[in-house]
Amino acid sequence: MNNLNFSEMMDELHTTSQKMVKGYEILSQMEEVEVATTPKELVWQNDLVKLYHYKRDTPAKSKIPVLVSFAIMNRHDVLDLQPDRSLMKKLLDEGLDIYIMDWGYPKQQHKFLTMEDYILGFMNDAVDFVRKSTKSPKIHKMGICQGGTFSAIYASLFPEKLKSLTVYVTPFDFGGNECMLYKWTKDIDVDVMVDSLGIIPADMLNAGFGSLKPSADMSKYLGMVDVMQDEAKLANFLRMEKWKNDCPDLAGEMFRKYIKDLWRDNKLIKGEFELGGHLVNLKNITMPFLNIYATEDNIIPNTSTKPVMKLIGSKDKEEYAFPGGHIGVFVGGKSQKELGPKVAQWVIDRS
Repeated sequence: MNNLNFSEMMDELHTTSQKMVKGYEILSQMEEVEVATTPKELVWQNDLVKLYHYKRDTPAKSKIPVLVSFAIMNRHDVLDLQPDRSLMKKLLDEGLDIYIMDWGYPKQQHKFLTMEDYILGFMNDAVDFVRKSTKSPKIHKMGICQGGTFSAIYASLFPEKLKSLTVYVTPFDFGGNECMLYKWTKDIDVDVMVDSLGIIPADMLNAGFGSLKPSADMSKYLGMVDVMQDEAKLANFLRMEKWKNDCPDLAGEMFRKYIKDLWRDNKLIKGEFELGGHLVNLKNITMPFLNIYATEDNIIPNTSTKPVMKLIGSKDKEEYAFPGGHIGVFVGGKSQKELGPKVAQWVIDRS
């Protein structure tokens, strides 16, 4: 029996070695993978923040444009990971006219940028640019994760500028402890972090996110031997890894207020959050509102996303429960087949 087990083990080792050799051959012959390839043009820039307009071959079904804002702590490229896994391309194909914000890569000279700078400054300037350039008094706004929180804050302060608001996997209520992320942010000394570092390193934040589900990385790399046998699957893997490792650092002062006022003190949901001297009242969100959450989200729990529905002033408001995880909302097959068309039609119907 022992000899048989040893023989099986040696056969398995030999098979694995052969797979690795073939995998390395495939990898060495591959060209560098690209992400965010859907054509777009730079139309506006303010310091490190840029605004892009996706190109269309046919007229949009909705004449009212859409402005998308992703999370500041990640790159928006995941929304356009590859042609067949691109939420942005799907929304374009379904008839929307889309602009997207690029928050850039903050350096030490940007450490004093605040939430006011990002929301009342950059986001408001981008909204006004789109409104003016398209001659649309109101535009559709979309926000993802942290970008959804910032978009909701913006919508409560400038409801007259928005035709609708769509948010994806967005935190609003930070009072729970279902996720370790919500526990950690209540205990960290963010003042020491910001005062000593100025700019918050992306590597530090990524280490925290990776700790939320440490088994995920182990499973991912254990399966690499088989993934490397298929060039298409390997390219998919490399695109996702390229995106995950291209995270910007964060402006310290923005991070300070974001953590203390929202994650620690939960002021937004309590109606106590102030921005630039203005009290943010979620009841001022009166435009049509679509709230998309992922049922298996291990980063932003549903209990953090859903409570906003009772607090906003919109009469036309809808929830969409996406069956999957946080990132699957953008890159999953169901996102392409169901979510993209649903969101596009929802926006078109309100144009």
